Amino acid sequence: MKPDHIILSPEDDVAIALADLPAGAEVAGVVLLSAVPRGHKFARHALAEGAAVRRYGQIIGQASQPIAPGAHVHVQNLGMSAHALEHDFGADLRALPSQPPRTFQGYRRADGRAGTRNYLGVLTSVNCSGSVARFIAEEAEKTDWFRALKNVDGIVPIAHSSGCGMAGDNEGYQTLFRTLQGYAKNPNFAGILLVGLGCEVMQIPALIGKARLRADGQFQHMTIQDEGGTRRTVERGVAALRELAAVAETCRREPVPVSELVIGMQCGGSDGYSGITANPALGVASDLLVAHGGTTILSETSEIYGAEHLLTRRAISPEVGEKLLGRIRWWEDYTARNKGEMNNNPSPGNKRGGLTTILEKSLGAVAKGGSAPLSGVYLFAEPIDTKGFVFMDSPGYDPCSVTGQVASGANLIVFTTGRGSVSGYKPVPCIKVATNSEMFTKMAEDMDLNTGDILEGVTLEEKGREMFELFIRVASGEITKSEGLGFGGAEFVPWQIGAVM
Repeated sequence: MKPDHIILSPEDDVAIALADLPAGAEVAGVVLLSAVPRGHKFARHALAEGAAVRRYGQIIGQASQPIAPGAHVHVQNLGMSAHALEHDFGADLRALPSQPPRTFQGYRRADGRAGTRNYLGVLTSVNCSGSVARFIAEEAEKTDWFRALKNVDGIVPIAHSSGCGMAGDNEGYQTLFRTLQGYAKNPNFAGILLVGLGCEVMQIPALIGKARLRADGQFQHMTIQDEGGTRRTVERGVAALRELAAVAETCRREPVPVSELVIGMQCGGSDGYSGITANPALGVASDLLVAHGGTTILSETSEIYGAEHLLTRRAISPEVGEKLLGRIRWWEDYTARNKGEMNNNPSPGNKRGGLTTILEKSLGAVAKGGSAPLSGVYLFAEPIDTKGFVFMDSPGYDPCSVTGQVASGANLIVFTTGRGSVSGYKPVPCIKVATNSEMFTKMAEDMDLNTGDILEGVTLEEKGREMFELFIRVASGEITKSEGLGFGGAEFVPWQIGAVM
């Protein structure tokens, strides 16, 4: 028989329902006072008003009223808690045992990095050139020379909503600047055409800088105003793509060490199972990749809030730990300035899935990072130059967070979801991981891997190894569900910070 509940730590005040449990049922030594949906929590014993409530052996909030044994514990009786966290930099630092060398079939680039796909990109400096970028890609895809290509995965027009109406030298400008440069350099692109309008704040000469954006020279640029309008820009853009495609067509997959994989880890549409199945299984897979010399990126700063001490205690130095806490303080100020609060998250869907406070969600989200040392902390879209497990600052909004990870150099994305999420992130393939078997079955056309069987006896280690092997297959060319469905054309979402003027 499948278990009907799980207790994640002996210290926990709550148990988690693994099925829809009716009122009056005797479960985990208590009688349920009301129905408890699967993924939701119920009290193992009486809790006084103001008492700390624990899950994962960690505080997830405090009782906002007295809670009786067997009561459903959720938004009606559980709120945020102000409690001290022990950040003790490096206290839990443990080196991972090295693993025998492994390879995947990837594209070696001129800058030494490796791609998992071989796309051409039409990047825009400003929203005003977004439609023309799409026109260029569409016209190129109609040509005989494009249809004759065998080794190019496609053309990705990259439009966004910013690039002008902004200050020319502030945090928002620098964030967008890093994002655009990072996409131009991502190893999953074999060539980039950069298109601007001409009069925008985000000027193309500034983006290019003193050196060309790509070490392989596979880069061209133009502005609509200099070319003389839409039609001439499209004509010249198609010709430029043809030149870039001729070189991209010569690229071939070859054996590349797994240490060249840079994986962005995400969770979205989370539920009460996320921190039990998919996220800790991804943590095992992350540790395996790091042990092979690779890189994994945890992000979504607003979704590690309240669990950051689990990361700082693994920091390789006080400087790395303090840098993470600096981003937490920035976020506290950022949300306060914008009349928000960190507990605005979880979302309504998260709450329907059983998550109550950001503390609870964060503790489950941090599980994606496994147990590896925290080797570095980066700003949004900042180039990642450290191997191992790292953190990149970002919002919890998934498309925006992934955009930053791709700009930072990710060549593969892994996305866990409990409620179900559909998205893709060209030029980078995205593996979708379901936290529960019911959603996996219902959305089988969108999900690549099910971790719901962990609740039926499959170990986290077994599932983590299965996920790691999937990383290698997808990196070598296996198509993910989101790629097969054509996702990836609308999910480029730079983080827009500051006033729009």
